[in-house]
Amino acid sequence: MRSIDRVKAAIAGEAVDRPPGGAWGHTYREEWSPEELARVTIERARRHGWDFVKLQPRATFFAEAFGNRYHPSGHRLKGPVLDHAAVSSPQDWAELRLVNQSAFDDQINALQLVVKGLGREVPVIQTVFSPMSAASYLVDRDSRRLIRELRQQPDVVLPGLEKIATALIDFSRRSVEAGASGVFYAISHLATPDAMPRHVYEQLLLPLDRKVLSALPNAAWFNVLHLCGGRQTVEIARELPVQVLSYSRHGRGNPSLAEAQERSGKAVLGGVEQRQTLLAGPDQAVRDQVREAVRETGGRRFLLGPGCSVPPRAKPERLDVMMQALAG
Repeated sequence: MRSIDRVKAAIAGEAVDRPPGGAWGHTYREEWSPEELARVTIERARRHGWDFVKLQPRATFFAEAFGNRYHPSGHRLKGPVLDHAAVSSPQDWAELRLVNQSAFDDQINALQLVVKGLGREVPVIQTVFSPMSAASYLVDRDSRRLIRELRQQPDVVLPGLEKIATALIDFSRRSVEAGASGVFYAISHLATPDAMPRHVYEQLLLPLDRKVLSALPNAAWFNVLHLCGGRQTVEIARELPVQVLSYSRHGRGNPSLAEAQERSGKAVLGGVEQRQTLLAGPDQAVRDQVREAVRETGGRRFLLGPGCSVPPRAKPERLDVMMQALAG
């Protein structure tokens, strides 16, 4: 099967010759250049034989668009270094503005280059943070402070989140127009009782998630909801117009793949633990997790991948092992 046909069949729950597979991880030096990010993304996709590609831009670019300033660490294992955070007090949310459009433009340019380089047979999806996940970078990733201010002063914080949502809608639309098959919509450590009760999330934040995802063009057929962290409330996937749920099968308190399929009503993406297994191995542990994931799902409504971003120190040979195990 062609990669695109394999992915479409997996999403639909149809028979496949094997489940589709892919992985992603930061390349901190290359992420500052659209051309370099595209080059390394294409190289990795070809080497490992990914069936789909999740573009992995630098995680700070959403915040850069709204006034955060960073400089490169200069180290392949370290991400951008914060120079200035745009939001230092709750009152700053009222003044929040999109001030750096090029932060978005660069990622769209990178995506265009990847789509051109890989061709239409390998679906490429654009990374999009939820408004609240993007906002956490505006307060120097102090999520506890952000959640506290949101719950205590929703009339102050929510208008800022609405502005972010509006920008994300435009970015997502332009990404699909540039060739993306959909988006990888990441909610980071928020859809969990460790952050807030479920009813609070559904009241304050779920409407923003729905707003962004509902505005996607019809051409976006491969939209992934990524729930980052442990004890995830996977049921919220039922409330959102996505086709796939991505999460860490091995995260603390998270459900099995089969249980996540049932509770979310979606195809699932994951199965291989990234922080230890893909980083340190051994290779047999990678093979065992791949085979267990296929066994657990019956190979239906399942896409193989890591539970989250693969650490930059992980050896590419271990990702080769992952795909080789998938091929049988």
